[in-house]
Amino acid sequence: MTMESKLIDHTLLSPDATTKQIEDLCAEAKKYDFCSVCISPCQVETAARCLKGSDVKVCTVIGFPSGAHVTGIKSAETKQAVADGAQEVDMVINVGAVKEGNWEYVKNDIAAVVEAAGKETLVKVILETCLLADEEIVEACKCAQAAGADFVKTSTGFSKAGATTEAVALMRKTVGDTMGVKAAGGIRTPETFKAMVAAGANRIGASAGIKLIGGAQ
Repeated sequence: MTMESKLIDHTLLSPDATTKQIEDLCAEAKKYDFCSVCISPCQVETAARCLKGSDVKVCTVIGFPSGAHVTGIKSAETKQAVADGAQEVDMVINVGAVKEGNWEYVKNDIAAVVEAAGKETLVKVILETCLLADEEIVEACKCAQAAGADFVKTSTGFSKAGATTEAVALMRKTVGDTMGVKAAGGIRTPETFKAMVAAGANRIGASAGIKLIGGAQ
C-alpha cells in the first residue's frame, strides 16, 4: 500500500460498536495496511486477536472522552489496556486543569500514563484543541513533552469540533521534531487529509480512512 496508509489510525470509538464491527475494522486495516486500529478499551483483546501476526498496531483510548477521570484510574486503565494487547494509547488531558493553569497536575497526569504504559507502548496526548486558547495549546504541548509522551493529538472527535490545520501547525511548531503530532476529528476527505499532513501531522485518526487514501468506503 501507499506510505499515506501508514499515517492512518483506522478508528471506531462509537459506544455502540459491536465485536463484529471491530473485527471488520481490523480486516480493513490489514487490507489497506493502516498504521493501527483505534478502538475502545473493552475491544482491545478482540483487536489484538484479529491483528495477531500483522504489522497493524492496536491503539486504544484512556480517560476518554472527557479526560476528567482521576489520574489513578487513567493509570489503571492504561495498565489493563497494555495487558490486553494495546501497543499505543491515546489519553485525554485533564482539560479543566489546563483551563485553570494547573500545569503541574496536567504534567503529572500525563506522566502517570506514560509510566503505566511502559517503554514499549506509544503514548499520545489528546489536547481537545477546540476547547483551548492558543497559549493553552502551547503549554499543554510542553507538559506532554516534559512528561515523556510520544505524540500530541488534537481531538477526541467527541467535543464541539475536531482538528484544524491551525492547531496542528501550532502543535508542530511547539514540539518541533521531538514528538509526533496526530490530527483527529472531522477528517473525512483526501483534501483535508493532505492539508493536515502539510500542516505538520504525521499521524491521522479517522473513521473514513479508506476514503482518505482513495479507496471506496
